[in-house]
Order: sequence, then C-alpha cells, then structure tokens
Amino acid sequence: MQQFLDTTLGGLVLGAVYAAFALALCLIWRSTRIVNFAQAAMAMVTTYIALSLINADVPYWVAFMAAIAAGFGLGAVIERVIIRPVEGKAELNAVILTLGLFMVLHGLTAITFGVQHRGFPAPVSTNAINVGDTSIGITPFGILTIVVVAVVMAGLVVLFRFTDLGLRMRASAFNGEVSRLLGVRVGRMLTLGWALAAAVGAVAGMLIAGGDLVNPAFMDPFVIYGFIAAVLGGLDSPLGSVIGGLILGLSLSYVTGYVGEHLAPLVALGILMVVLLVRPSGLFAAAAARRV
Repeated sequence: MQQFLDTTLGGLVLGAVYAAFALALCLIWRSTRIVNFAQAAMAMVTTYIALSLINADVPYWVAFMAAIAAGFGLGAVIERVIIRPVEGKAELNAVILTLGLFMVLHGLTAITFGVQHRGFPAPVSTNAINVGDTSIGITPFGILTIVVVAVVMAGLVVLFRFTDLGLRMRASAFNGEVSRLLGVRVGRMLTLGWALAAAVGAVAGMLIAGGDLVNPAFMDPFVIYGFIAAVLGGLDSPLGSVIGGLILGLSLSYVTGYVGEHLAPLVALGILMVVLLVRPSGLFAAAAARRV
C-alpha cells in the first residue's frame, strides 16, 4: 500500500509537470493553430535567464516573474520576426521554422551559458513530507507544482471561455479574414497568443528545473511527453491538457514503479497510438464544427 501511495503521488507530480508543458502547447494551438516544437527550447532559455538572476542574488520569486516576462517578450518577438512571414501559407512552413528555432536556441544557449550541468534551486523543500514515522512520496515543491498548474489552467479556461479577449484570439486563429472584417486586430491577437504561450512555457520550465540540474538539453524529453499529454487530452482544451498530463504521469509512474523504467517510453507511445486510433482529436476536444 505504501508503494502504491508513493507511486500515485509521484505520478500526480510528474503529470502536473507534463500538464504545465502541455498547457503551453494548447495555448499556442488555440490562439494560432500552430504546434510549436520550439516551446521546450524557449522555456529552457527563460529558465537560464532566471538562473542567472538567482546566481546574482536576486530573490527566487523575482527571478520567477522575470522569467515569465522574458518568455512573454521572447514569444512576441518570435511571432513578429520569424513566424509572421509564413502565417497564412502552408502549415508545414511554420512547423519547419519551429524545428529550426529549436536547434538555434539550443546552440545559442550552449554558447552563452555553457553545456555543463548547473543546480537550480527550489523555493520550498524538495524533501519528502513525513507524517509521524512515515515518509510520504510527495514534497512541498511537488504540491506547489500541482497548485501552480491548477491556477494556470483555471486562468486559461477563464480567458478563452469568459473574456472578449479570449474570443478574439480564438476567432483570429480559426478565420483571420472574417475576423478582420469584424474589426478584430488579428496580427495583435496572434502575437499575444505566442507571447502568452511562451510565458506559460516559462512557468513550466521553472517547475521542471526546480531542485534539479539543468543544461541546454534538460527540457528535451518534455517535447515528447508534453506533446503526448496535449494530444491525449485534446490540443484545443486546457482542461484536457491537464487531465492528459495527469493520465500520462500516473501511467508512466505505475509502469516505472512496478515494471521497469525502460518500458516508460514504449507505454507513452502506446497511449498516443491508442488515442490517435480511437479519438484523434483527443479525449476532451471540443466539437469539430465551429463558427466564427
């Protein structure tokens, strides 16, 4: 029973981490209809910015907010300078650009900060919580991660479902031409979508790095698992992205704890294949028919 509890709690924390990254993918998909494969590299850059500030004796939470601001600005610049010229053209063009951007950001970060592993602090303890003489398989930082992901998800749901800004962002992504005729400034909405997605990605990067070692490649595995979580829940659904992340995290935690860590990637691939075969749009995707 103790192993099951520890494995479940560990899976929830792992799932929350996947969900944080999936939320960034979901946000940029909902606002621009583009899958950003450079999301992990962008998050890695903002995490290094935060680490540089922390090493300069800047308080953690100030560095955290600075990373979010840096992500917001980075996303806006990338959309304006790199993505804007290919928007409205073949969708494959933007995908190729994001893959190229992934490699460029990796290289620039390695040149600027080096490739050695560096310790990244956590704002709260990363030691397991003890209840009496029993150690529970979750840490205060793990609880903080779950809470932060829940807050971000709630914010995105409110943005897209209950605000005029969210409606304009979705309309711009689905049909830019009609949106322009209705008075929506489509260019600004697309830029804002990229900026917000990068800011959410920065939050994910900080949560993933907390209490661990970072190097320019530390976010790479989350390109795969975060994408699987987003597809599992539905790229168009923030709530689905979170639930997809939790499902994936729990599944991989159980496989790792009871079978073997080496089977985790195979199980993740199997989950993705089953979802694509049974419900390609994701378990919590909205109806296919849309109006703008």
